[in-house]
Amino acid sequence: MQIQDLPYPDPGVPDARSGPRFLWWLFRNQLDGQLKALAWGLLHFLSVSALPFCVGVAVQAVVDRSGRQLALAGGLLALCCAGNAIGETFLHRTAVTNWITAAARVQQVLARKTAQLGSALTRRVAAGEVVAVSTGDVEKIGWFVEAWSRFTAAAVTIVVVCVGLVVYQPELGTVVAVGLPVLAIAVLPLLPRATRRADVQREKAGRATELASDTVAGLRVLRGIGGEELFLDRYRSASQEVRHAAVRSARMWSLISALQVLMPGLLLIAVVWYGVHLARRGQVSIGELVTVYSSIMILTYPLRHFEEIAMAYSFSRPSARRAARVLSLERATDTGGSRDGSEVPSGDLYDPATGLLAPTGRLTAVVCGDPDAAGRLAERLGGHPSEESTSVLLGGIPLDELPLDNARTAVLVQDKDPVLLSGTLRELLDVPRSGDVRPEDALAAAQCEDVLAALVQGSLDADDPMDARITERGRSLSGGQRQRLALARSLITDPGVLVLDEPTSAVDSHTEARIAHGVRELRAGRTTVVFTSSPLLLDRADRVVLIHDGEVAAVGLHRELVHAEPRYRAVVTRETEEEAAETKTARGDGPTGNQPVKASSLEEVLKELEEIEESA
Repeated sequence: MQIQDLPYPDPGVPDARSGPRFLWWLFRNQLDGQLKALAWGLLHFLSVSALPFCVGVAVQAVVDRSGRQLALAGGLLALCCAGNAIGETFLHRTAVTNWITAAARVQQVLARKTAQLGSALTRRVAAGEVVAVSTGDVEKIGWFVEAWSRFTAAAVTIVVVCVGLVVYQPELGTVVAVGLPVLAIAVLPLLPRATRRADVQREKAGRATELASDTVAGLRVLRGIGGEELFLDRYRSASQEVRHAAVRSARMWSLISALQVLMPGLLLIAVVWYGVHLARRGQVSIGELVTVYSSIMILTYPLRHFEEIAMAYSFSRPSARRAARVLSLERATDTGGSRDGSEVPSGDLYDPATGLLAPTGRLTAVVCGDPDAAGRLAERLGGHPSEESTSVLLGGIPLDELPLDNARTAVLVQDKDPVLLSGTLRELLDVPRSGDVRPEDALAAAQCEDVLAALVQGSLDADDPMDARITERGRSLSGGQRQRLALARSLITDPGVLVLDEPTSAVDSHTEARIAHGVRELRAGRTTVVFTSSPLLLDRADRVVLIHDGEVAAVGLHRELVHAEPRYRAVVTRETEEEAAETKTARGDGPTGNQPVKASSLEEVLKELEEIEESA
């Protein structure tokens, strides 16, 4: 796989049982790239390590006044330099390719898991952790994957050089062969402590990232309640903890780096001292002493890769663990697609768990006193519940038996807190659609005229509202404006079944009345389910269903239920127990039914509803 071939057609199924298993899965899937990097790394390191031998031959040729040996040394030097240049160039190229392709593979499997879990992901994992995994952690995982081949090449080179020195000069070669492994393992006792400090740093950095993400997401609310300074102090404290942890981690890695310099220096002193002693006795020639001395100097370069691989692993291990944690998440119910074919079913939408029925081609409003229960039911209707439950049926076919793409094509669910991605309005509305609903009609039905005007006014170079840019998560817009744009995006997709969870909770009554009319007109003949307690939307519904204690308690029209069903009236009108008693008394149902009472809140609500509808 080359960089220009990305993305992967199929990134594969990751082994997410643990962080090390995930790293091993990445390595196995990049075996070709790892072998290429190993080959180029061996060429590079062996060419560099052979330079001292060439220098030793040249020095000995000068001592022996041999032109033939000097020419041989020159030829070997040229060959080693060429191998060094070619090997280093292609090693760097292959290593960077391995790094980028590994990071791309991780990002693809993370994106696939995010798309599979949908909105349930952020309820099971903090949004800041998902951001940290898909950005910084991906780079660290890629670093370890690509560093492994270079470390292997360095280790093989050191073994080859040690064996070669023992054969070339047994006395000094034995000293080097014994000393180099000691250098390689000298820092091992420090690695656990360095790894623990790196883990603490990564953990604190992850918490700081989560805090920053949550603060930015709720900045508008924080400003409204005057909580900016409180959260700023929290982030400042978290940031200082990250800094202290980073300093402690850096101190340990600095100590390891210092040992990597000190230990080869001590070995070099020992070799020189012993080599001079042997030279005086005539057991070692000048050229051999120069060769061994230069070899130790050169070997400090591949030895550096032992430190790098230890550092790369210590940083990538917690990153791989977090990535594996996200990738190990599974849907509560698996729409694995036991049914073959690409057919998207149609018909009535039925939930066996609650008894909710949404007839095809009708606008069904659902009233639920518990907003959390309403959100869970909306997710279940879309075929991706957050907990195990009985599958919802669409046209008699369980959504769990459909491929995930088909299930989401058949039923689209808009959360009560939809997200707007940054970009132009044209890009925001560039979603899979049937083609039967124009963007202009969807925007009009969602009452986005003032939103379009605000976008044009806030853009310096956009005369067309479709070219106006929307900031990240639409933070420059009000809650009602974001809600209406999200509604327009859902309407333009024109799915067979559209489930809306509180689509007008942030707009005023007059706008809400116009939206109710626009949605009903635009979705005529299509199945629409709206979770709401707004009388304006409920009065436009063909069918209203009351969910109480997890099951259907009443079905009918809004005006019928508001008179006949006390539980429905309590949710829709926010009627208190005292007001309910007064209503019951005014209707003559109580013991003092003949006494005059003031107009009930129910009558006031109905009167206000009629006035708003007339003005809209």
